[in-house]
Amino acid sequence: MSTLTILRHGKSLWNTEKRFTGWTNVDLSTAGISEAKHAGQLLKTRGVSFDLCFTSYLNRAIDTLNIVLEAMQLSHLPTHKDWRLNERHYGALQGLTWFEARKKYGTKQIVTWQRDFDAPPPPLEVTDARFPGNDPLYAHLPSTDLPQSESLRDTLARLLPFWQDVVIPELRNGKRILIVAHHNSLRGLIKHIDHISDTDIANLRIRTGDPILYELTEEMSPIRREHLRPRSSFARFSEKLLGRWLQHATH
Repeated sequence: MSTLTILRHGKSLWNTEKRFTGWTNVDLSTAGISEAKHAGQLLKTRGVSFDLCFTSYLNRAIDTLNIVLEAMQLSHLPTHKDWRLNERHYGALQGLTWFEARKKYGTKQIVTWQRDFDAPPPPLEVTDARFPGNDPLYAHLPSTDLPQSESLRDTLARLLPFWQDVVIPELRNGKRILIVAHHNSLRGLIKHIDHISDTDIANLRIRTGDPILYELTEEMSPIRREHLRPRSSFARFSEKLLGRWLQHATH
């Protein structure tokens, strides 16, 4: 049996502003720092430990990982950064608030881009400052790897080689692994692990700062999945209302 823990970073400054972030490097908010500390405390109290950690190239995930490890007194652990764990690239939506995007493109279209598995937002021009090819952080990557926009399908496609070639061998070697990443890179990973359909993935939301524990077979099939941060009854009710609203908005 292999053990894997995945964690979405704490709330960022742009999460608080309801702004499409994507690959934009935005710091954690005060609430996000608290969420990261709480996640570390939850994991420590539960007796969870790790041998190896992975995160993305983006500060909000890196900082969350560092805070979690400090809270667990595991700051000595080896950590590896990989761009393939980055958030989905939101193309021309990056930097817009949800309300600005809704005004420009319409609610139905925005919800489609957010929820549908194969619906990328409008792409950026390569001359746009938001295109990763203009960021020195990605100068070592071939331009063909750098997205101008991504659907969840695209995000999963660039994530899967990392999962198969880097993470799975470590899990099969008995390493207990923590991955700290982003809403859509983790949605893609959960879709793959749990065999969620292209349609049903629209209903999956991952909360910030909520550690998710997996026990996996040798074939990487899930034996168990557990969220460490319990949801309140109000949160469950709100998610049901949101799901109904999304269905209405997309039809």
